[in-house]
Amino acid sequence: MTIPASFIQELIARADVVEIVGRYVQLKKAGANFMGLCPFHGEKSPSFSVSPTKQFYHCFGCGVHGNAIGFLMEHAGMGFVEAVHDLAGQYGLQVPEDDASPAERARAANQRQKQATLTDVLEKAGEAYRKALRQAPGAIEYLKGRGVSGEVAKQFGIGYAPAGWRALASVFPDYDDPLLAESGLVIVNTEDGAEDAKRYDRFRDRVMFPIRNVKGECIGFGGRVLGDEKPKYLNSPETPVFSKGRELYGLYEARAAFRERGYALVTEGYMDVVALAQLGFPNAVATLGTACTTEHVQKLFRFTESVVFSFDGDAAGRRAARKALDGALPYATDVRSIKFLFLPAEHDPDSFIREFGADAFARFVQEATPLSRFMIEAAREGCDLTTAEGRAHMSSNARPLWSAMPDGALKRQMLSEIATLVQLDANALSELWAATPGPRKAAAAPAPRHSGEPGDPSFDYPDMPLPAEYAPPRYESDSGGKPRGKFTKGKRWGGKFEAPIEPLRGRGKPPSRPDVAVRLLLSNMAQWEALSHELHVMLCDLPGQHGALFTWLDSQLHEHGLQPWAALREGMRGLDFEPLAERLMSVSEAAPVPEGEEDQHLADAAKELSSVLDFMLDDRLKAEQSEAIAAVGTDPKALERYKALEARRLELRARLKPSGA
Repeated sequence: MTIPASFIQELIARADVVEIVGRYVQLKKAGANFMGLCPFHGEKSPSFSVSPTKQFYHCFGCGVHGNAIGFLMEHAGMGFVEAVHDLAGQYGLQVPEDDASPAERARAANQRQKQATLTDVLEKAGEAYRKALRQAPGAIEYLKGRGVSGEVAKQFGIGYAPAGWRALASVFPDYDDPLLAESGLVIVNTEDGAEDAKRYDRFRDRVMFPIRNVKGECIGFGGRVLGDEKPKYLNSPETPVFSKGRELYGLYEARAAFRERGYALVTEGYMDVVALAQLGFPNAVATLGTACTTEHVQKLFRFTESVVFSFDGDAAGRRAARKALDGALPYATDVRSIKFLFLPAEHDPDSFIREFGADAFARFVQEATPLSRFMIEAAREGCDLTTAEGRAHMSSNARPLWSAMPDGALKRQMLSEIATLVQLDANALSELWAATPGPRKAAAAPAPRHSGEPGDPSFDYPDMPLPAEYAPPRYESDSGGKPRGKFTKGKRWGGKFEAPIEPLRGRGKPPSRPDVAVRLLLSNMAQWEALSHELHVMLCDLPGQHGALFTWLDSQLHEHGLQPWAALREGMRGLDFEPLAERLMSVSEAAPVPEGEEDQHLADAAKELSSVLDFMLDDRLKAEQSEAIAAVGTDPKALERYKALEARRLELRARLKPSGA
């Protein structure tokens, strides 16, 4: 879609930039212009000038400048097209679309109308929830117990969804309206062969937190139960107006506080945001049950130049911080500050402030780990820097992190620091990384020699340069596809263990390693949480349905926590990888664990998963070695790269081989 330049000029000429800016900034007349405190950086004396004659704003402190459209984009977080449409709507203008067909224009108009209508529906529900809170002593008691005042509850629009199955029927006379389902307020259940779909409220007996976009429009809800029911927290589903991966709870309310406090504080839940606002930290926002994404970080940097991510100090918090690091690195410019705050394991922000005070928390934030230090910690995790192999491993870990950073002084300093740690000259390290191909995508890996089907990735266990006594066990089946027995003994890196033989449903071939990993991780989701970031990336990068399934599993952990297979099964209905998961999990369901052997079964499964993943990782490294060998004639660094990969493989096997083997 192209908006004619002539229309943009007309719109800017017609718009009153003083009026637009004045909605967000308190302006005072100063000669021919208006002055106020800059909304883009913290200041005590006004240096932000708005000219009604030039239809322009300029800050003499930080240099930011632009017109009414630019202000909506920078301060309200809108995209260009969205800002144009928003501004045009305020002045009753219709936005022309040069290269759009009539059908495309009609679709765009319908989409905008639907979004506006869905927002109206959600706003109406939010008002009903706020009224219901006044008559809900249990919800009021819960909020009081968390120290939330009436003023803060009003600021965030907190409400209550009654316990009835169809409470919204009294709010929306046409309870069958499709918009109620499309907005995520109502669930339509068409299962059980019923002729008439069953409809009921998604949110019941929950304290309700409206989720607003940067314009202040309600686009979804988060609900928290009052008791111990599961799930404790429930968010609206993805809708035409709501995407969890792009929205931040509390952003609309916190924008002004970013300037006053000088930074944005990213927490893990909407109750954290409300509690922090109550305790004097109104600059907090939260992701909505997902890991922090690049879209989240980009949106935050439209409003502030300093972001602090707050996480629990346990292993799960460190993993969440690691994902936030990935999202933040592309925006780590020389003029931005990104830090990571790890709270003591027994505290969340609310409890920490109540025990130690607001000043102590502010000091804790000030002393948070800078991005540069956390990046180094992430790169050196699991690496023994007293050995050449460990330093080579760290170099391999650091390369994708460093490459994601924008060019600048910070990036160059990081190169020098990493080079010092791995005992290389900075120029040599830069040349090595420039000559080394990026991580090999699993989709591009050649089919293994023992593949039973063309294109079947990582099928069976390919030949490995390991002694025969360390070969992994092979899953077997007889000619009829039935298991020969419950267990078969085998050696793995010199240690004996019991390897289950899977029923392969009429197929006389062993399962692939990704298949085994799927079965084990769906059987015990806690094992996914225990894996390293390197293994998470490896599994999510697998081609086809395996990679999609592992990516989905990771999102489920962030959104709903640990779940049994039965819950996961319901969550994947209709997804492309559902048949794959069903087929693999039918093996586990057909062979229940004998009573009293549960602990041993879990221990055996953990060993089996560790073995499978280590062989997959070794394959990945071996494929990169093959690439290095192929490039020896043309790339002077190829042999050095091959040796580093070989050192990594030796390190891997040495770690896995039992002592004395």
